Amino acid sequence: MSQSLLFAFLLFVSVMFFTPGPNNIMLLSSGLTYGFRRTLPHMAGVILGGAFMIGAVGLGLGAVFIAYPVLKTILKYAGAAYLIYLAAAIAMSGAAKMDPDSRRGPITFWGAVIFQWVNVKAWVMVIGTITAYAAIAAFPWNIAIETGISLMMGILATTTWALFGSSLRPILTSPPKVRAFNIAMAFLLVASLYPVFADA
Repeated sequence: MSQSLLFAFLLFVSVMFFTPGPNNIMLLSSGLTYGFRRTLPHMAGVILGGAFMIGAVGLGLGAVFIAYPVLKTILKYAGAAYLIYLAAAIAMSGAAKMDPDSRRGPITFWGAVIFQWVNVKAWVMVIGTITAYAAIAAFPWNIAIETGISLMMGILATTTWALFGSSLRPILTSPPKVRAFNIAMAFLLVASLYPVFADA
């Protein structure tokens, strides 16, 4: 990978990973509601799920979406529906009780992995990575490099957002404040769907 291509890709993934989006908003809310440690499986699912998408699409899965473009439409609207469901769940959640037997908890590792496949922002990042920065015909190792960089950026971004959320716990101490914060995060999550319907 050339130095200019690498620099451009680093800038691209930095913007994609660190700016507000469905993953980061949910991690922020989870960090506040459940704490950093209980959010770790969610973080791991985002990191590994996103990196796996880049690798899988770059190594040939993208051809399936080219052959069957209706799949992208199905994923787009399935993702929007799931995002609305998650927004409702976040809006209705208050501060987590310290009950180990409580059935309510943060998103699981596999839930976060699967969510990447219906996350509109994740698809923007993956498609941008493969079409604009991979140049796989001439440089097949670019996919491996970009997957590795995405893993590192994912670790930094998810840690930042989850820690930001958990750092708010001493400030937002009452259940009504936590509920109000989560409702605001739910609205932001729904607002992140704007590109889906603007492009419809």
